[in-house]
Amino acid sequence: MSVFRRVRDITVATLNERLEQSQDPVRLIDQFLIETRQEIAEAEKLHHQYAGHTKQLKHQVDQATTMRNKREEQALLALKAGEEHLAKLALQEKMLYDEKIEQYSELYTQSLESLQELENQLHELKTEYQVVYSKRQYYYARMETLRLQQRMNQRMSGYGMQDVPKMFNRLEDRVSDMEWEARSLRDLRKAGQDFVNQAGSVIQSTLEQELSRLKQKLNNKGEE
Repeated sequence: MSVFRRVRDITVATLNERLEQSQDPVRLIDQFLIETRQEIAEAEKLHHQYAGHTKQLKHQVDQATTMRNKREEQALLALKAGEEHLAKLALQEKMLYDEKIEQYSELYTQSLESLQELENQLHELKTEYQVVYSKRQYYYARMETLRLQQRMNQRMSGYGMQDVPKMFNRLEDRVSDMEWEARSLRDLRKAGQDFVNQAGSVIQSTLEQELSRLKQKLNNKGEE
């Protein structure tokens, strides 16, 4: 059983499954990393507390062992001195320390096992964090590649080769219209000039005819 409460909504066991369903894997991984950092911080805090508690239990065992050995030596000295009553008192106190050693040794062993378990879990959490962080870098690179590809596709969507003939067809039509307009204007000007020339010729002919008529009239008067 874990010695501390898990705080993550996402674990490595469920991360892969969620990644397959996620539209934004980087965001999901970031959530996992945040929760894992919180759990690592909690585990480190608990590890510190467990280490202090284990150290205190070890101190109690060592202290009781020292006192038990001391009382046993005192009992031996009392027996050698013929002080059996004092020897019994020392042995009674030694027995109390024996009981304390047994009790605290059991607590110390349990605490030491929990501390080791916590260290293993903390190591596992840090390993998970590093592995998933590496995955995060990989998925971030993939998402960035996809984003840039989409932007490139958007920019290139209006510049396909199939649009080149259409573009030149429109240009050809426009140039043809301009050429037609220029030819029409030139033809109109030419027609106007021809009309002027023709009109001038008609006027000149009429003048010559009038001039001849007047000359003929003068000749006729002269003959009279």
